[in-house]
Amino acid sequence: MKRWGIAQLLLTVGLSVALWLAVALGCVCVGSTGIHWPAPGQWAYRWEPVILSSLVGAALAAAGVVYQAILRNPLADPYLLGVSTGASLAGYLWKLQTISTLLGALGLGTGAVSQQFFAFAGALISVAIVLALSSRRGRLEPLTLLLVGVIVNAVNAAIFLLISTISRDLTAVPTFLIGGIQTNLSQQQILAAAIAVAIGWMILMWIAGHLNTAILSEGEAQSLGVRIHRLRWTAMVVASLITASAVAISGPIGFVGLVCPHLARLVVGSDHRRLLPISTALGAALLAIADAVSRLMIGSAQTWLPVGVLTALLGGPFFLALLWQNRRRMALAGGMS
Repeated sequence: MKRWGIAQLLLTVGLSVALWLAVALGCVCVGSTGIHWPAPGQWAYRWEPVILSSLVGAALAAAGVVYQAILRNPLADPYLLGVSTGASLAGYLWKLQTISTLLGALGLGTGAVSQQFFAFAGALISVAIVLALSSRRGRLEPLTLLLVGVIVNAVNAAIFLLISTISRDLTAVPTFLIGGIQTNLSQQQILAAAIAVAIGWMILMWIAGHLNTAILSEGEAQSLGVRIHRLRWTAMVVASLITASAVAISGPIGFVGLVCPHLARLVVGSDHRRLLPISTALGAALLAIADAVSRLMIGSAQTWLPVGVLTALLGGPFFLALLWQNRRRMALAGGMS
């Protein structure tokens, strides 16, 4: 592999930030009253949802790049693998009075860090179940992986509905099922999520060059000086951490981690040192646009459309097209053999 210099890294990250910033400035001009340049007193009010949606979109897109690399599956996605719903379910459990009382008795407190920890644990449990049930003789089966992920999603949703029904808290059901950009978060919650995502993203950028070897066998990777098993586990844990941090403040928003990596590959190819920052920027821009459209519909259509609905409308057909393409590729490979 070619060695990367500091200049190449800074150029790629700089272009990614510029791409996001251009979109973010446009989204700041969108509000429920229409599209216009904000008044001086509206800047802080307009920037908050743009920053929050960008943070969530960036985290999900970066996690999608990692999952697709280490699982060697172009259909992998934090939502489809059950990671998002697992994190969201655990984050919801953290909010229950029983859990809060137990945490207080243990002296752990009930701050934003505790919620991030719960969401992280839920994400890891979900992905561990998916990996355990979809592997055969140490090899992951792509179609089985997706099937198990769908089942884990369904089970997480059923558990959530059961608990929310028993506790008579049905107000959180729409947010859990489709996700959305929340406006009632504390600064501590947002800061905790931002710090976790930033640290996780920097770790992923540090190992991005090694992710190019994730498709190789263990022997081939070792010949290049890469410990492939440690790489996969490190990438999996960090990707689950940033997914959990995002989902804890937004709920499970689907398909961002599926669509953005593929769009980024069309622009910069498959080198993860370029793919990861560009995909992160696309994820931040895509969800910021979805949130802007949602806010615009409040004024024009007098209705609030969660961003999870918009990403599903975009990502659903995209996923079906990828699945069809993957099946054709497998059929052609089988015919040639």
